[in-house]
Amino acid sequence: MLELVDVTKVYKGGKRAVDGVTMRLGPGMVGLLGPNGAGKSSLMRIVATVTRPTGGQVRYQGADVVAEPDRLRRELGYLPQDFGVYPNLTSREFLSYLAAAKGIGARSARARIDELIQLVNLTEAVRRPLGTYSGGMLRRVGIAQALLADPRVIVVDEPTAGLDPEERVRFRNLLSELAAERVVMLSTHIVSDVESVASDIAVVAHGRLLRRGAPDELLREIDGQVWEAVVAPADLLEVQARHVVSRMVRTGNGVRVRLLAAEPPRPDAVRVVPDLEDAYLGVIHRPGGSARTEQRAVRR
Repeated sequence: MLELVDVTKVYKGGKRAVDGVTMRLGPGMVGLLGPNGAGKSSLMRIVATVTRPTGGQVRYQGADVVAEPDRLRRELGYLPQDFGVYPNLTSREFLSYLAAAKGIGARSARARIDELIQLVNLTEAVRRPLGTYSGGMLRRVGIAQALLADPRVIVVDEPTAGLDPEERVRFRNLLSELAAERVVMLSTHIVSDVESVASDIAVVAHGRLLRRGAPDELLREIDGQVWEAVVAPADLLEVQARHVVSRMVRTGNGVRVRLLAAEPPRPDAVRVVPDLEDAYLGVIHRPGGSARTEQRAVRR
């Protein structure tokens, strides 16, 4: 069990990056969704024991992680948003170095590294220096290092950045398998990264936890409030000013828009089945929403 209790992070100058977040996490995957600058990375760094919170507690198996960070670090795999490497090392050499730093024996490390190199599809590039890798390939190295010690808690921040569609699907499926017996916390602003694999969604904005629940719960809350209509290009700005528009596609007849509204926004609007992106936007743009009220509902 990993638990965050009223966690706050205030940086110099008074910027409040994390504002009173409370969450309990057991085995399974929680997808942390939010726009850029929402405080997701700050929260992930606190969970990964890289940054100390300004206030609140982080507990793992009942232990205070701030006071005893090694209790969590021994069982933690972490992939930060900005992952650095030694450019002159090969991927095998780099992973071997990290395995030694984690205290993994040489024989066990060799077997584990062989397994991970194949898992993240780097077999053909294993002898090349990391300085010659593409951004997506370096991200795969980062994924491999996060899994080196077979961690019980996995924290990954924007893990699919730079990956091609096939690699993204492979990594999402891998995380889904790992989450059966582990705590997996995945931070992203890309809804498709979590909609097919996360059984638990947490929406964050302005450092606050706005909503947490299963995907089907979030979808039920917005059922009947998603519409599609074709509008003239000249009317598009007015529609965007009055409604949250989740999608726009230009057609021969105008612009097909998908938008959120409690009532029919136009006489020709057709109600459609919501998806998780609609639900996410509904939470982010909910008028008069209170993060504090939502947090009382998600403390479990």
